[in-house]
Amino acid sequence: MANNKLSRREFLKVAGASAAFATTLTQLGGALQVAALRRQDVTTISFAGWGQPAEQEGVLAAIEVFQQENPGIEVEWRHTPDTDFTTVFLSNIAAGTPPDTSFIGSGDYETYRNEGILLDITDRILNDPLLGQPDYFLPQEASRCADANGRWHGIGSTWVAPHLYYNANLLEAAGITPPGFKDDEIWDWDTFVANAKLLTLDANGNHPDDDGFDPDNIVQWGVDYSLVPNPTYLIAAVYSNGAKYITDDGLSGLDSPEAMQALQNLADLIYVHHVAPPSSSMASLGMTNAQMLDTNRLALVVEGSWALSWINPTTLSVPMGVGALPKMATTATYLQAHFHAVLAGSQHPDEAWQWVRFLATPFYTEQFMKIGLWLPSQTAQTTEEGMAAWITEGIHPENYREFVSEYLPKYGVAARIPAGFTEASSNFLTPAFQAIADGSLAVDVLPEAVRQANEIIAAASA
Repeated sequence: MANNKLSRREFLKVAGASAAFATTLTQLGGALQVAALRRQDVTTISFAGWGQPAEQEGVLAAIEVFQQENPGIEVEWRHTPDTDFTTVFLSNIAAGTPPDTSFIGSGDYETYRNEGILLDITDRILNDPLLGQPDYFLPQEASRCADANGRWHGIGSTWVAPHLYYNANLLEAAGITPPGFKDDEIWDWDTFVANAKLLTLDANGNHPDDDGFDPDNIVQWGVDYSLVPNPTYLIAAVYSNGAKYITDDGLSGLDSPEAMQALQNLADLIYVHHVAPPSSSMASLGMTNAQMLDTNRLALVVEGSWALSWINPTTLSVPMGVGALPKMATTATYLQAHFHAVLAGSQHPDEAWQWVRFLATPFYTEQFMKIGLWLPSQTAQTTEEGMAAWITEGIHPENYREFVSEYLPKYGVAARIPAGFTEASSNFLTPAFQAIADGSLAVDVLPEAVRQANEIIAAASA
């Protein structure tokens, strides 16, 4: 039979352990009480948005830093794929559960402002010692954030703008001096078309103007300058031809002769000059324009500045460079990006403002500029000292400094997209762009499409 009696020494050991355990429980309980009290002082705000992995990583990194600097605020990141974002966003608004802060698409900004969805943050900006400085944002950015009365309901996240990317080997083989960003390095439209022809070859080595050229058997394309699906590139062409994407009275200006000619010029690259692949050719090859550039199938690409994050010397096997868009009547590129805003329905507007303010500080924007995804919209980041903080060797070509400090402030155009434009574009303008990309003449499709689009815009702004 086992002896269950404890010796005095064993009893003291057990008693000591029990006392230590009780002390630990008491300490744990106290710690939990303190944590609970601290938790009561923490405000959680939500932040809705979209983005690829690189952008998501940047958002999460920003949240970590922000929360360290603001221990009384926690930020909950609500990511939704961009294709579903608007549906989810508006559903939450309708259900009375809006996020506190959110990405706002540039085409939706004025619509949401008009509908009272966004909080007026003008006074908060004016009273902010950093963001309230008169020259903190570049003029084009300020002009698209403020309404006609100078009221701000969001802050532009950044800038992005299209420019040329090129395969340096193919230009050198054709004896072509690459384009740049200085005034004397920017190609005019005729030079651009002529060079694109020199860079286009069929299977027999013929150029588009040569006898026997076979447009159905092209092995090296001169340029990819798309009309669809992203309208950013055609908008840049519209401004370059002296027209306006959005007129001074807030309507679509794509039915002007200059605008229609600009879009026709892009379509002519495919159907008249045979230097650009139609979308069907790209699909049949099963390659992106970056892959075509890297495999010597394509010499020039008009792409967004954001594409530098995947079209750069670290990702390509061929030497590449960048330059300005070709100019038609004048030099221009189109500046745009999404906004960050506080929702009018937020229950925590002060904390939400602190987060949106943080997103407009150098830390947040520079992490995306370093990887080639974003461009600066803050004046200080375009100076030599400012660029030194984000220009990255191996990502940004040498002349990118000229693009940012000289070209964009001088030739970048930003537009305030009117209320109702997203619906108008989806229903009428985008189908017109697709028709032109498929071979219809711009003058045959744009006037009626613009008329119908402007009816929607006018009604939304009434």
